[in-house]
Amino acid sequence: MVIWLLWAVVLAGCKKDTPDSKENETKLEVFDPAAPGKSNPMEVWVHYMPWFEDKTTSGNGQWGQHWTMANKNPDIVDANGKRQIASHYYPLIGPYASSNTDVLEYHFLLMKYAGIDGILIDWYGTRNLYDYAPIKRNTEAIVEGLKKVGLKYAIVYEDQTLRDGFESDAQRISQAKTDMKYLESNLFSDEHYIQLDGSPLLLTFGPQVINSPANWSTVLGGLVSKPAFFTLYNHSHLANNTTYHNASGEYIWVDATPMETKYARKADVDRLIGGAYPGFNDYYKEGGWGNPVLADIDHENGALLDRLLQLANEEGVPYLQLITWNDFGEGTMIEPTVEFQYTFLERIQGFTGVTYRKSALENIYTYYGLKKQFAKDPDKQKQLLQAFYYLISLQQDKAAALINELAN
Repeated sequence: MVIWLLWAVVLAGCKKDTPDSKENETKLEVFDPAAPGKSNPMEVWVHYMPWFEDKTTSGNGQWGQHWTMANKNPDIVDANGKRQIASHYYPLIGPYASSNTDVLEYHFLLMKYAGIDGILIDWYGTRNLYDYAPIKRNTEAIVEGLKKVGLKYAIVYEDQTLRDGFESDAQRISQAKTDMKYLESNLFSDEHYIQLDGSPLLLTFGPQVINSPANWSTVLGGLVSKPAFFTLYNHSHLANNTTYHNASGEYIWVDATPMETKYARKADVDRLIGGAYPGFNDYYKEGGWGNPVLADIDHENGALLDRLLQLANEEGVPYLQLITWNDFGEGTMIEPTVEFQYTFLERIQGFTGVTYRKSALENIYTYYGLKKQFAKDPDKQKQLLQAFYYLISLQQDKAAALINELAN
């Protein structure tokens, strides 16, 4: 659908134009998001971390802990312009805030042009403890951002957040019920929320704290619409037994267990969400956060990701989780980095079967840079808004022409 709007309408709301305002007006073509054609019918989602803060968003004037860990300072900049961060890998756009609108546009446009259908947001609940409230705030910004680009989303609930601040299981269960009610009231019925057979998709990382089927039945039982609830692979027994059946399936994650062993779980669960990752190399020891949680897994410059994507195809799973978009602390990031550039997204483009290639991804990176370069230039921002509408509606040639014009 194409809607013609006046710049005056964009800037000043829905007021009527006066005769004088129609002189020398510039029109903006506004397009709805379009879905890229994919030759691979598999639903592809990517695990997304919403926990990054910069000095403008942290609330205390400091960089967030996921860029610093215990001993890094992003204010220290090397001769190449790179900030000191707690990661072996450096985002192509540098460290950022998860609530930044320009960053979200950049992330979600890259996903769209790679054939990724949506994101699975790592979520810490509704409490005002540690960084849980900022993660909730960032999640709300992320949801609004992905709607503009036309992606879907679901929540991965971290029940490990219930360890601290409570004296009894009853209190933990009560908090989990509060968290579920928030999701039901604010997210589950959203048209962009992922539904499986009419039920909202909900994953839990574990479970780790609420670990009995009876307790999960209590947590989920108060919801009007029971979610399609997925546990980590080999964990569904903590939600299901002969009396209670809460989990609809399991999902794969990165660890030392052979991937073939994980896929063998298909015969034991109702449904299995496949998994693929580019590698693993955490920064916990170097960053002062303790010992590594897993031995390094070589990225092989994209070859590992290729094999895991191919295995998912061979196993015939209908859903695939990419692990992860941006866990820089564990080195599983698919987001473009200085070290790997667009390698992982190019492999995903080939897997999903979109017609776009590296040039489309580079164009989006240029678009992001121009948003920052012309942040205080209203005229340029108007043109970039037009480029955004071209990008979300997959009018790549028009977007590239406008972006190149601005860049030159």
